[in-house]
Amino acid sequence: MALNSALIGAHVDSADPLVHGAAVGAEAVQFFLGDPQGWKKPPPHPKAEEIKASELGVYIHAPYLINVASTNNKIRIPSRKILAEHATAAAGVGAKGLVVHGGHVTQKDDPQVGVENWRKTFERMPEGGYGVPILIENTAGGENAMARTFDRLGRLWEAVGEYGPGFVLDTCHAWAAGEELAGVVERVKAITGRIDLVHANSSRDEAGSGADRHAAYASGTIDAELIVQICREAGCDVIIETPLETIADDVAYLAKALR
Repeated sequence: MALNSALIGAHVDSADPLVHGAAVGAEAVQFFLGDPQGWKKPPPHPKAEEIKASELGVYIHAPYLINVASTNNKIRIPSRKILAEHATAAAGVGAKGLVVHGGHVTQKDDPQVGVENWRKTFERMPEGGYGVPILIENTAGGENAMARTFDRLGRLWEAVGEYGPGFVLDTCHAWAAGEELAGVVERVKAITGRIDLVHANSSRDEAGSGADRHAAYASGTIDAELIVQICREAGCDVIIETPLETIADDVAYLAKALR
């Protein structure tokens, strides 16, 4: 089955995502609106109106350091704040979703506390949200991560599913977490009821490594045909986050396989 309505895109440079997206043959783009390792409110994007008017699908990735699951007030409270700020800014460029990692608690913490902190995050959002869906992404490592293993993901979704968050399936992260990729779409949908976006990445490392290191399809440890099958079964937009020097090749490979 060809994914005629789903978009195949790439994570691109935030300075001029439309130009970069066109250069790599992307139908959709994902980028940061601010420093991915910073706590500052994202500045208005200088090309916001062009991005909003574009025919490309647009996804925004929240900063990596957001961790609303944390039991540390100095991390959790600022995380909620910048999650709100980036979601609002994402809506301002017409994004289809804001991607955010599931986060974690420390080894001494009860993971259920992290789950409840996620629930409180949604409870405290304004009615109607921020104008853009929050898309929670599975992660590669961390023993007390909220969305690394699918059994933990199930506990998270029991707490937040009623608030309607979306889900992003990252193939490299699932592989690194030791999850079996064959049949992964069916297993995820049994937990979340949905997959809104696939991060179609290969991995530099072997399965179960816990390492979040993406690789090009030609050199990675995940069979590229398996990545194609996952995208086909998910039936949603795809963003590729492999190294920039070869990402155009991966976009072309996936587009040829799915069209």
